[in-house]
Amino acid sequence: MKIALVFDGASALGKSADLTILETLEAIEAVLLADGHQITRIPAQPDGRWVERVRRGKFDLAFNMCEGLDGVAALEPSVISALEVLGVPFTGSSSWSTALCLRKHVVNSFLDRAGLPVPRFGVVHRGAPLPTVGFPAICKPAAEDASIGVEQRSVVRTMRALAARVADMHERWNEVLVQRYIDGREVNVGIVGSTALPVAEIRFDGLPKRMWRIVSYRSKWITGSDEDLGTVPSCPAEMPDALSAELKQLALAAWRLVGGTGYGRVDMRIDRAGRPWIIEVNTNPDIAPDAGLARMARAAGLDFGALIRAICDEALSRNQLSTDERWALAQRLSGVGGDSAAMLLAVGEQ
Repeated sequence: MKIALVFDGASALGKSADLTILETLEAIEAVLLADGHQITRIPAQPDGRWVERVRRGKFDLAFNMCEGLDGVAALEPSVISALEVLGVPFTGSSSWSTALCLRKHVVNSFLDRAGLPVPRFGVVHRGAPLPTVGFPAICKPAAEDASIGVEQRSVVRTMRALAARVADMHERWNEVLVQRYIDGREVNVGIVGSTALPVAEIRFDGLPKRMWRIVSYRSKWITGSDEDLGTVPSCPAEMPDALSAELKQLALAAWRLVGGTGYGRVDMRIDRAGRPWIIEVNTNPDIAPDAGLARMARAAGLDFGALIRAICDEALSRNQLSTDERWALAQRLSGVGGDSAAMLLAVGEQ
C-alpha cells in the first residue's frame, strides 16, 4: 500500500527544528515499512505545494501527523480540508470535528447543551466584560492546544486577579476562555475508533504545595522543571471500576457528539465529591510512542505498532464507498429510483 506521511514540515524542518515531530515520524514510518508498505514523507508547508505532491502521488492512505502548520494550531483543520478535497483516505478526525474542538468555548457549548458535565465557562474578547464563573477560575487561550498560554498564574482567586490575567492574555490572544477551576484529580481517556482505552491519570503528588494542580506548558515541555517532575502520568489510574466505566462512557458520549473519528483523547477532572467534569476533547492528539495515547494503548495490550495499524485500519474502513456509490445511495434515500435515479446519477458524473 502507498502511504503518505503528512507532517508539519515548517516546524520539523525549520531553523529551530522540532525534533519531537521527526522522532514520531520515524517511529510511525518504521512500523509501516516493517509491514511492507511504500512510504513517502510529505512535509506540509504554508506555500501549499505539498497538496500537489499528495494529488499526484495517488496514495492509498495519508497518515496525517499535522497538529498545526508552522506551529499554528488554528491551521490544523486546513491541512485536513486539503486531504478531504483530494479524496485521499486519511487518519484521524475530519476538518469539521478538529475545528470544533480547537475552539474550546464552542465545543463546551455543544457538550453543555447535550447535558454532559462541563465546568461553568465564558469567553472574553478584547474590551468585553468579564464572565462570572466563580472562583477559583482558570484562564486559557480559547483556540490553542499543547497547554500553550497555561501557567501557574492562569488560575486566579479574585476578580482583580482575573482582570489582570485576561488583560495580559489579550496582548497575544483575542479570545480567552475563563472557566471554573475544578480542584481534584485530572484524568484522560484515550479513544481509538469507537473504543475507549484504559483511564490514565496525571498525578500531582510531586508538585510543591504552593502550586496549582494543573498541566501547564512548563509541565509538558520544560523537561526537568519542577512542574515537569511534579506531574507524573499513571496508567491505568487507580480507581473503582464503576468510576472508570463512568469516565469511559462520558468520553465516548463527548467523542460521538463532536463527530470524532480515528483517535482522540478526552481530558477530565474529578472533583472532591467524586463527580467528573469534561475540560477538553482533543482530536488527533500527540501520537508519539511515549505520549499519553500510546501509554493508554499499551495498558490495553496494544504496542505502538498495533496502535498505528489500528489507526490505519480505521481510516480505510471509513472510505468503502466510491463517489458514484455515495451519490446513488443518496438518491435512493431521497426517494428517487429507477430511470430517474439513473438520470440524476449521470448528471452528477458530468
